[in-house]
Order: sequence, then structure tokens, then C-alpha cells
Amino acid sequence: MPGLTASCRIGYFPSFVSLLCLRPFSAPRPDPMPKSASAPPSFEAAISELETIVQQMEAGSLTLEDALERYQRGVGLLKHCQSTLSAAEQRIRVLEGDTLADFNPDAPRSEA
Repeated sequence: MPGLTASCRIGYFPSFVSLLCLRPFSAPRPDPMPKSASAPPSFEAAISELETIVQQMEAGSLTLEDALERYQRGVGLLKHCQSTLSAAEQRIRVLEGDTLADFNPDAPRSEA
């Protein structure tokens, strides 16, 4: 699969969880979540569905066609999760005045 490193592969398919940190592909590609596919109701639902897909694929009992369908659904869910995380990060940047800092649990909290 072009664009994926060897360390991201599990069997024939990459682990979706490990792909959350990968950069998007630069080549234009078809929409991985077709308009007929339902968008997940929440980020948590998408992660849960991704985990289920990964377990099913790692079990190795799917037919090739079923594995490809689940892979395609997983790519769409992955993009949804990346987009949701990016939007959340942008909201935090706005709230923090574009000065994100590492979390320090021992630092004194300022009252807003």
C-alpha cells in the first residue's frame, strides 16, 4: 500500500488506531466514506466502530470482499476521527490564544 510505512502494517491491513498519527496521503483519492455510508454519531462511536473493525480484521476470518468493505469503512471513520480531533485542537487554540503548552498537572491553575 503506497504511503504507509512497514511499521504500520498488521498482516495485509494497517491498524487504524496506529494510523491516527499518520499524515494524510498527498494524492487525490476517492471519498472513503461514500455518501450512502452513515456518518458516526460521535467521535466515541467512531472509535468504538474502528476498534470492532480492527478486531474483525485481525481475527482473519473475513472474506476478502468483507475485509475490503470494512477497510474502506475504517478509512472513512479514521478520516472522521482525524477531522474531529483537528477541530477540537483548533477550538483549544482559540481558547488558549494560539499558545498551546504541554500539560503540567503540578502547575498552579488560574481561575478564569
